[in-house]
Amino acid sequence: MRLIVLGLLLLTACSAAATATPTEEAPPTAAPLAPPLSLIPDPAAIPSATSIRESDVVGGCSNPFAGADIYFATRYWPTTDFCLHSVDYSEIFSGGPPPDGIPAIDNPVFESVEAADEWLQDEWPVMFFEAKGEARAYPLAILIWHEIVNDEVAGQKVALTFCPLCNSTIAFNSVLEDGMVLDFGTSGNLRNSDLVMYDRQTRSWWQQFTGEAIVGKLTGTLLEMLPSQIISWADFKQNYPDSLVLSRETGYEKRYGDNPYGGYDDVGRSPFFPVGTYGNELPPVERIVALSIGEIDVAFPFSRLAEVGVVNEEYSGQPITVFWKAGTSTIFGNSGRDVGSTGAFLRDFEGQILTFEATDEGFVDVETGSLWSISGEAIDGPLLGSRLEKLVSGEHFWFAWSVFRPDTIVWQP
Repeated sequence: MRLIVLGLLLLTACSAAATATPTEEAPPTAAPLAPPLSLIPDPAAIPSATSIRESDVVGGCSNPFAGADIYFATRYWPTTDFCLHSVDYSEIFSGGPPPDGIPAIDNPVFESVEAADEWLQDEWPVMFFEAKGEARAYPLAILIWHEIVNDEVAGQKVALTFCPLCNSTIAFNSVLEDGMVLDFGTSGNLRNSDLVMYDRQTRSWWQQFTGEAIVGKLTGTLLEMLPSQIISWADFKQNYPDSLVLSRETGYEKRYGDNPYGGYDDVGRSPFFPVGTYGNELPPVERIVALSIGEIDVAFPFSRLAEVGVVNEEYSGQPITVFWKAGTSTIFGNSGRDVGSTGAFLRDFEGQILTFEATDEGFVDVETGSLWSISGEAIDGPLLGSRLEKLVSGEHFWFAWSVFRPDTIVWQP
């Protein structure tokens, strides 16, 4: 029992921080972040495998938790079918807050670039999402307090998600293949330190990192991932001056712009929480941009990208390019440390394979001499106005990607 309680104390440190009052300064390097005591769950409230009641079970089995150590509360989920699950329940932990204790944004309000520029700093990161030519920015200064935005962009229902513990921004199509439209909330639970979402239609649980339903009626269903990027506010406002930006008018009183996770991504840190086996090729919180191309998973460490600026490679027969640009700060460090931003694209443009080089002004293709932005748009030269096809990619911490994708190739210059 002591080990279980200790694990819960550590586990709640980061997830609970999303609802806690942020500190003004980052904690000392490599010092543990102390969880607010009021948000540490009472161990007596966490059911064990021997204390599951018949009323906690929905579905066609007598006890889906038999033989498993359970570290999450079932009382919040009277209609979730726990008989259906694709992962071991022992891998799921309460993060502290109850369902929706970290509140998703369900009715997002947007403002102009001019209005947002009054509070956003140039180097601050924003989640950039575009559908049918309609571009929007979702500042991580807001997402870090809410983790999910249920939105509609150009007529497309989408869920924009951010897991601070994994540094993972992922955009999903909220419409399933059968036409069911879902909207999502935070379950309060974690698996491999990653956000476990739930849908409000079936109360199924979803792994944010993979987009897979892991518990409940929709177990095994996959959400479609959509391309998105993290870029600096300066790059977004320069390239998309007439677009919309998520406003701080969320209906909640949060200290947007302050960071409750200050110091979490210091290079010397390791994950606080129980996670599976992750690769040792890189430090656990090394930032990577990762792609799945055919059967190949590949990760590009930011530290190596910063040395070259651009990568031209081919995987599974697809020629791809990865851009890296300085000027985007970490959302985690209150000091505003510059970590840069990335973009991943196909370099097959209308049948011509382009080869890119990094310059002070942007990215130039050798074949036409056109200049391209971090978001994959030609901003000068013969191909002015053209766009590269954006790949589904994600900027993550290495430990998070490698625990879910253990056979990943780590790119070397």
